[in-house]
Amino acid sequence: MFESSTFNSLANEKSLFNCKWESMPQTPPFAAMFDSSGYNRNLYQVKEDGCGGLCYHDNNLLSGSLEALIQHLVPTVDYYPDRTYIFTFLLSSRLFVHPYELMAKVCHLCTEQQRLEEPAADKSRLRKIAPKILQLLTEWTETFPYDFRDERMMRNLKELAHRIAHGDEQMYRKNVQQIIQSLIRKLASLSQYEEVLAKINASSTDRLTVLKTKPQAIQRDIITVCSDPYMLAQQLTHIELERLNYIGPQEFVQAFVQKDPLDNDKSCYSDRKKTRNLEAYVEWFNRLSYLVATEICMPVKKKHRARMIEYFIDVARECFNIGNFNSLMAIISGMNMSPVSRLKKTWSKIKTAKFDILEHQMDPSSNFYNYRTALRGAAQRSLTAHSNREKIVVPFFSLLIKDIYFLNEGCANRLPNGHVNFEKFWELAKQVSEFMTWKQVECPFERDRKILQYLLTVPIFSEDALYLASYESEGPENHIEKDRWKTLRSTLLGRV
Repeated sequence: MFESSTFNSLANEKSLFNCKWESMPQTPPFAAMFDSSGYNRNLYQVKEDGCGGLCYHDNNLLSGSLEALIQHLVPTVDYYPDRTYIFTFLLSSRLFVHPYELMAKVCHLCTEQQRLEEPAADKSRLRKIAPKILQLLTEWTETFPYDFRDERMMRNLKELAHRIAHGDEQMYRKNVQQIIQSLIRKLASLSQYEEVLAKINASSTDRLTVLKTKPQAIQRDIITVCSDPYMLAQQLTHIELERLNYIGPQEFVQAFVQKDPLDNDKSCYSDRKKTRNLEAYVEWFNRLSYLVATEICMPVKKKHRARMIEYFIDVARECFNIGNFNSLMAIISGMNMSPVSRLKKTWSKIKTAKFDILEHQMDPSSNFYNYRTALRGAAQRSLTAHSNREKIVVPFFSLLIKDIYFLNEGCANRLPNGHVNFEKFWELAKQVSEFMTWKQVECPFERDRKILQYLLTVPIFSEDALYLASYESEGPENHIEKDRWKTLRSTLLGRV
């Protein structure tokens, strides 16, 4: 699991930031839940007097005790929490209480308040409250399914669902089964995805090692696999959207949770799994950057290196047009790595006007102002889109993480009176909900297995191997580079 210090190092990582640049009712897109301020202005028409530990201003919930906020989550015969509140509280609550503990409290309140434990529970009352409880369980399992990898969560879910279904089997049993079956499918899909990632990582090797042991094993480059830069941009978008889709919203918050040394929780939902998909996505960015640098530094001939640079400029430009900013930034990052940027003779053969425009769009100055402007344009296009292609928004992910990190660091979780600072979590939920909308877009492009396989599994150079390949292509320019070249030849190739 990420500790706060790990997130801090991510926020300052050079490779990431210092580069240039059913029967239940259907619900609307996540981003539609929030207005521009992060609040839903029509929510919480609750009297300020007697709110039971909740503080409001202009009908906006600003803070509350943890117990009052939990109570506010639980439906009654006359009340159902707004969807914005459900998402915001379930997202942020894990900073204060384990999800399984929250589920236990919710189940207890539902059972106790609605007298579901009574054998002869009032059926008319049950018919009023049961659909609301089922809807809450539906929203929880659909939006935060990974919480239910903990067997205690699943046990509480099944127990509460059984109490509801037992009251009127014909009416509710089908809905209960749908909730649980849908959840099981999602968790099975997640496990399969993680197994695939593990296999890819286990099979990854350093390109230099392969070249030394089997010189003929790597004869292809990316252009021989995919000569069309537009096709490559589309396949990169496939990878981006698939990996985005498996990141749970809770991972952004779970990364901030400090593990208590006295907490002996041995849950099967272990800490190492809580941010795994988020970490895997950051690793993909790094891999793509190094893949770009490897493909450029590999060719022996200058004209081939120049052709490769021009190819990746076209790929990057198409990524920008698609709205795939993460691949765009990874490509630019790879092209700005020192082993590539030092190839002056190669770059002299390039007409860099198109590259300069892309760098300008992703310029980090003024807190990535140009990129943020382009992102807003893509997000607006997505909202009014008539096709999945127009809906695509793949944000520069590490900057998204950085924004959320500093939002968390800049505001206290609790106020001096002990209340949970819910005003902070509205803003957090607003950012994460926008991401949720983007990650649910289905990629409209046809998959090409051969290209995808190459992108995900072809061996790439380490940083030292990149420098060695760069020096071999265009010799050292000063004594420092000459000394490093000699050292790398000795350590990597066994040559003097």
